[in-house]
Amino acid sequence: MTDPRYEAVDRLLDQVRSGDRGAFDELLPMVYGELHQLARKRRRQWTGDETLNTTALVHEAYVRLAGQPEPAWRNLPHFLAVASRAMRHIQLDHAKRKHRAKRGGAQRRIPLHEIEGALTEGGDLGEAGAAAVIALDGALRRLEQHDARQSRIVECRFFGGMTVDDTAVALGVSPATVKRGWTMAQAWLYREMSRATEDE
Repeated sequence: MTDPRYEAVDRLLDQVRSGDRGAFDELLPMVYGELHQLARKRRRQWTGDETLNTTALVHEAYVRLAGQPEPAWRNLPHFLAVASRAMRHIQLDHAKRKHRAKRGGAQRRIPLHEIEGALTEGGDLGEAGAAAVIALDGALRRLEQHDARQSRIVECRFFGGMTVDDTAVALGVSPATVKRGWTMAQAWLYREMSRATEDE
């Protein structure tokens, strides 16, 4: 049996896609809990500056989502995947500002085990904080050039904390494809980060 709330969310997403911007204002209270949970997971992964707290992350993501000229969210998992991506970029922007202010823009070498542990165990990015967010984002951008689907899977699974099934729905692929892509993406990112560490 389908959850009536999900049906209501899907109906509102249809209205938003049809150009009804007022439907987005109705949508927010219905998905606020999921957005807050997503932001809380994002904050746990990064032990960075506490000025960007969970509520601030939700509100900044809301502003970015509301500002999209032609949103094309298909369903709740897809909407949450897009929200996760927005939160990733908000944290990255925040990390870059913090890193520039603290270190005068100089890059800090990140121990590979910190990023590997976070990717494989779903933990935080360690004490490296802002620098780790920046390093991982650089590797993820290179992965996107190599395989865009794998990059989206990492965004959903690692950054969004989404399940395999929710990721499959969000991306319109099978759960087996998500599992394969997640495994391959982790290996690719590990190799990429290893290479970057060796080059320093």
